[in-house]
Amino acid sequence: MDTHQQELNELVQSSIVSTSFQEESDRQENILRPKLLKDFQGQQRLKDNLAVFVQAARERKESLDHTFLIGPPGLGKTTLASIIANEMGAEIRMTSAPALDKPKDLAGILTNVTEGSVFFIDEIHRLKPALEEMLYIAMEDFEIDWVIGQGPAARTMRIPLPRFTLVGATTKAGSVSSPLSSRFGITCHIEFYDEEELSSIIARSAQIMDIKIDAEAIHHLARCSRGTPRIANRLLRRLRDFATVMGDGNVTINVVDHGMERLGIDSNGLETQDRNILRTIIEFYDGGPVGAETLSISVGEAIESLEDFYEPYLIQKGYLKRTPRGRMTTKKAYDLLGIPCKRTMDDNQGILF
Repeated sequence: MDTHQQELNELVQSSIVSTSFQEESDRQENILRPKLLKDFQGQQRLKDNLAVFVQAARERKESLDHTFLIGPPGLGKTTLASIIANEMGAEIRMTSAPALDKPKDLAGILTNVTEGSVFFIDEIHRLKPALEEMLYIAMEDFEIDWVIGQGPAARTMRIPLPRFTLVGATTKAGSVSSPLSSRFGITCHIEFYDEEELSSIIARSAQIMDIKIDAEAIHHLARCSRGTPRIANRLLRRLRDFATVMGDGNVTINVVDHGMERLGIDSNGLETQDRNILRTIIEFYDGGPVGAETLSISVGEAIESLEDFYEPYLIQKGYLKRTPRGRMTTKKAYDLLGIPCKRTMDDNQGILF
């Protein structure tokens, strides 16, 4: 068994949930995940701060403060959770909020954490209120209250827990209640990656997967990857397929151009559905405003996917804005699609709500 496969197996086995939580694409992605902060590309300020917090905790021989990771999908929240555990020399247990259905599910996990370990909850904004309240005491006092018995004979027993680090990840910080978010001692906002950072990630992934790729092709692929490492790695694997079947196995600039055209991705990283969203707002709703639910029905996309995947990048690139009345396209979106803009753009409407 090679080293990468062994590391993958160890990561999957360290999870407290079944491998169903690790989708096939995630299992492949785990091979490419950096294990230490020094290997993590980009997010320099975040890395520098985390390095200080981790070193201070280790020197004091304490657990790291509870850590809150905020950012769009695919930017490295799960990877950072694993890195925190590795840097602290601690085991990590992983789950997602939707997998925790009842208080006993969370209690079973908390009572099995070890001293100094890292407990990672993905999509923590989807945690049920009853479980969230249980976490309050666990995070602050390292105890949980458990009710034994029923009716008049019921009594509450407080169970002590080892000191651990909770790492919560979310794509929707605004959906996390204030009482929960305020209990995190460290908050990390993960931003989209720039082209140079993504180029470094692609070069590292190509080396691990033994893919021959030209420097020019790396930079072109980085421009097409929506500022997101997960997308960059996924596209790299698809370009490897095109290079294997239609070329000599080397990923060149021509292979990238051909692959992006076949996949419907332009040089700005916009997919067919991105352009469909912009075109729908312009042609059906005169450029907006239009509500998220109406738009999701119009383009046939789940509202969660629309808000979590498509909108953040379109807003960040200046094609879309959220206003108090709904989503609106910008002049840049008209120019992208080659549609004449016949209405006056009011920049004062572009206030996030």
